[in-house]
Amino acid sequence: MRFSYTEANLLPDNDSINIEYKGFLEKFGDEGNLIVIATKDPDLFTPKKYQAWTNLTDSLTKFPEVEYALGIGNLQKLTKNQKEKSFEFEAAFPSDPLNEKALLAYKKELLENLPFYEGLVYSKKSNTFQTAIYLDKAIVNKKERKEFVLHDFVPYMEKFQEEYNMRIYVSGMPYIRTLNSQNIVDEIQWFVLGALLVTSFIFFFFFRSYRATLISMITVVIGVMWAFGFLGLFGYEITVLTAIIPPLIIVIGIPNCIFLINKYQQEIKKHGNQAKSLQRVITKVGNATLMTNLTTASGFATFIFTQSELLTEFGVVASICIISIFLLSLLIIPIIYSYMPAPKDKHLKHLGKQWIEGFVDWMEAKVKHKRISIYFISISVLVLSIIGIYNIKISGSLLEDMPQKAAFFKDIQFFEKEFDGIMPLEIMINTKQKQGVTKLSTIQKMEKLSILIEDLPQLSKPISIVNIAKYSKQAFYNNNPKYYELPTRQEQNFIAPYIKSIAGDENNFSAFIDSTGQYARITTFMKDVGTEEMELIEASLWPQINKIFPKEKYEVSITGKALIFQKGTRYLVKNLVISLGLAILLIAIFMAWMFRSFRMILISLIPNLLPLLMTAGMMGLLGIPIKPSTILVFSIAFGISVDDTIHFLAKYRQELKQHHWKIKKSVYPALRETAVSMFYTSIVLFFGFSVFMISSFGGTVALGGLVSATLLFAMLANLLLLPSLLLSLERSIANKKTLKKPQIEILDHEE
Repeated sequence: MRFSYTEANLLPDNDSINIEYKGFLEKFGDEGNLIVIATKDPDLFTPKKYQAWTNLTDSLTKFPEVEYALGIGNLQKLTKNQKEKSFEFEAAFPSDPLNEKALLAYKKELLENLPFYEGLVYSKKSNTFQTAIYLDKAIVNKKERKEFVLHDFVPYMEKFQEEYNMRIYVSGMPYIRTLNSQNIVDEIQWFVLGALLVTSFIFFFFFRSYRATLISMITVVIGVMWAFGFLGLFGYEITVLTAIIPPLIIVIGIPNCIFLINKYQQEIKKHGNQAKSLQRVITKVGNATLMTNLTTASGFATFIFTQSELLTEFGVVASICIISIFLLSLLIIPIIYSYMPAPKDKHLKHLGKQWIEGFVDWMEAKVKHKRISIYFISISVLVLSIIGIYNIKISGSLLEDMPQKAAFFKDIQFFEKEFDGIMPLEIMINTKQKQGVTKLSTIQKMEKLSILIEDLPQLSKPISIVNIAKYSKQAFYNNNPKYYELPTRQEQNFIAPYIKSIAGDENNFSAFIDSTGQYARITTFMKDVGTEEMELIEASLWPQINKIFPKEKYEVSITGKALIFQKGTRYLVKNLVISLGLAILLIAIFMAWMFRSFRMILISLIPNLLPLLMTAGMMGLLGIPIKPSTILVFSIAFGISVDDTIHFLAKYRQELKQHHWKIKKSVYPALRETAVSMFYTSIVLFFGFSVFMISSFGGTVALGGLVSATLLFAMLANLLLLPSLLLSLERSIANKKTLKKPQIEILDHEE
């Protein structure tokens, strides 16, 4: 098994946005290699703490994973050598032991005379100072990054804070991603353990049998092992989505066990013949359970068609695991029971419990006498849901699902406030000619765009070759800060020989211009804005970009991991309708194959679509946005809720044949027999999915809560609305022509 060390790329590989991003990476390398540490300590410019801070920068540079670090202690200042007509780099501040007065003078020098470093090492508005640590790009998306951050960097920072009593804030994409992925790793074990404990406790509460509980637990534990095995076998990484699969298998596997064991015990109670009971479990419940698992697997399999690698992997593994847990249930449970003595009376007591009988009687009474009320409540729920759906928002926030109580999330908020964001947003400019970037006209155009970016409150001050051009003019005028601006065409002729002296070293400009001089980048950092807000930012920028950079002379692209994640969210939402429609179509085909009746398909889909609409309405009314984590709710809920419908209709058809196609005489026995298993499974599913609510990830919490609520509502819809529809539409479906001989024959009681 391997854990993911990169952000989720939700877009297809051949999407134009992905192609643009890959083009950027080829020119400039990975942009997510920056870790920043900052402090607002008022005593930073005292000898002891200043020395400690500069020593920290030097120590971090010595780690092999760190390419270089930039802080107040090792700043380089550009100075003019008039004799040689060249620029030279020299230390901005001497490293000699300093007194407090000298340090305060250096602080003033930095804030007032070195505007080039504003946003890089200091925030003028709040006296915050930071050190930028650039990791080796080769390890940014590899295991070595995790080992460095967790085993070297984090302990080192904790020790430093404790030793010097300084409050330090740490952020940057490599740091955030590492701690976030570690949270996923830590939570998997709690999810699996929590799901096992909750489902086994509820299972035992219903069946009051250690033996039945143990058999079920063995079955689902093997299923979980298979789930991890499939992930490893296919070479898929464990991500936020695939981490959900093992506990999902527990939650889905237990209902299989409930239906099989409950039927076995019902048969034993009727006639006491163990061999006949096991045979009927396999032939009667096995067929229906096969259909229910196929429909659930189909719901997940629709993600395979989204062309998103992340969702495709989730769809493949989840659908295979669901079929696997069905096979395991159907093989393990009857085989183990065949070697055991038949259940005793104490094991069968739960079948006649008064409170369960009372629940079934209540259901039956409502269907008999309160059908109008059922329809009224259903229509009211539908209306409220439609109102809620109109209020649904889409969120492509990369940080929204992260644990908001975690220390690293609070640090993110600090950097958003002090430095206007932490997530890199890149603008790449193709001048369509070699050395096109070095032309003054191009740099002037880049400055115009930089000013537009700086005016947007959601984006930070941009960094580009423009900053170097301005700094070169300031250096030419003996570092007078009032000359920190672009040189004029005339000044460029004087400054050009000086710039050539530092242009010979590619490392000085490689972060801003590619080796051919054709491509330039403007880097800005954005706050954690949602998809809709980012679209507004783009809508305001693009007309200006097209005006500044005419398309016939320049190609401009906006890219970066955070932007790709947001675009991916929008892509997922578009595909949600397709995948859900495909799931409904597949399940309708299964229904048609089972019942050979178009009317039955319509009747069976109504109680399953209503819970989905209710879920969407809840999301709108409660302000839960559609995002990669909550987008799964619909397919999971639909795939599982159809299971109840299939079990009910399979039993209903048996009763129809027995009672010579009389609806009323068939609906109530079908309701009474399936209500107990449906109730048991729905309660297990409700509490099983509620386990996800212990997560520190907001999306996972929402997923657990929404699926739990949907499945509970789906149970009520299948036990109240479905029988009511069958009774109300009695004339149109109560004949042999409507319910032809099904493809799957389920044995009757007499057989």
